[in-house]
Amino acid sequence: MPSYAFETVDVFTDQRFGGNPLAVFTDARGMSAEEMQKLAFEFNLSETTFVLPPEDAANTARVRIFNRTTEMAFAGHPSIGTAYVMARAGLAQGDDLRLEVPAGIVAVALERDAKGEVSGGKITAPQPLSTGPAFSPELIAQCLGLAPADVVAETHAPMIASMGNPYVFAEVHRDAVGRCTPDIAAFRRAHASRDDLGNRFSIFVYARDGANIHARMFAPLSGTWEDPATGSANAPLAGLLLQHSTSDAVAFTVRQGEEMGRPSLLRISAARSGDAIAATVAGQCVPVFSGEAEL
Repeated sequence: MPSYAFETVDVFTDQRFGGNPLAVFTDARGMSAEEMQKLAFEFNLSETTFVLPPEDAANTARVRIFNRTTEMAFAGHPSIGTAYVMARAGLAQGDDLRLEVPAGIVAVALERDAKGEVSGGKITAPQPLSTGPAFSPELIAQCLGLAPADVVAETHAPMIASMGNPYVFAEVHRDAVGRCTPDIAAFRRAHASRDDLGNRFSIFVYARDGANIHARMFAPLSGTWEDPATGSANAPLAGLLLQHSTSDAVAFTVRQGEEMGRPSLLRISAARSGDAIAATVAGQCVPVFSGEAEL
C-alpha cells in the first residue's frame, strides 16, 4: 500500500490557526486524479495541493490544486503555501519558483525573515486581468442576505473578473461586510439563471478605506461556505481597482477571514503594462503539522 507524505500550513498569517489552512502532498507521483480528489474531500480544506515533476525542466514543479469537489486552474494561497513547504523541505532551489498549473505559470518569489528563514512568498497571477458580465445589486443582495442599497456600484457594477479563476466582485458598505449571510438557495437560483457562468459562481465582497480593504469570499456551490483568504480573488481585485483608476499602479492591504475567527492579511498590487494589467499577492505562512496518507 503506497504512502504519501503531506504537510499542512496556514497561509496569509504569522500565527498558527489563523489564515487559510492548506495541505500539501510533496510527492504525488503515482497518485491518480481520483485519489487526489478524495484526499482533498477528506481534508475538507479550501484546497489541497499535489506536487509533481514539471513538464518543462525550466520550471520548478507541476502542481495540481483540488478543492472539496473539483480541480482548480489556479489558486493563490495554495501556490504560496506549496512554494513555502517545498522550500522548507529542500525541494526547490533559490528564491524564485515557477509552478505549472492549468491556468499557466505561477511565479512565486519567496520571502525570508531577519534570520534568513523562509517566511512566505509573493505570487504573480498567471494571467492578465480579464473581466466578464455584470450582475444586478439585487441578485448580489439576495445571495448574501443584504439589501440592494448595501451594494456600492460607484466604481464598478458587481461583475466577474479573473486572473485564472473567475469571481463575482461586489463592493459593499463597510457595515454590510459583517452582515453577509449566504443563502445557498439564492446562489443556486442565480447560477441557474445564467448560461455564461460555467461551473463556478463565487462572490467576493469588499469595502475600501483608502489603501485598506476588508473582504469576504463565499463559494457554497463548490463546498466552501466562506474562505478565510483568497489569493486568486485578491489578485484580480487589485487589477479591477486599477482598471477603474487613472493610476499606473496600485497597492492595498486586505484583511479577510476575521468573521470566521481566522484573520488573514494579504498584500496585493497591480500594474499596467501596455493594455494588460498584472497583479501580485503576498503573505506569510506558518507550519502546522505533517503526516502520511496510505492509499
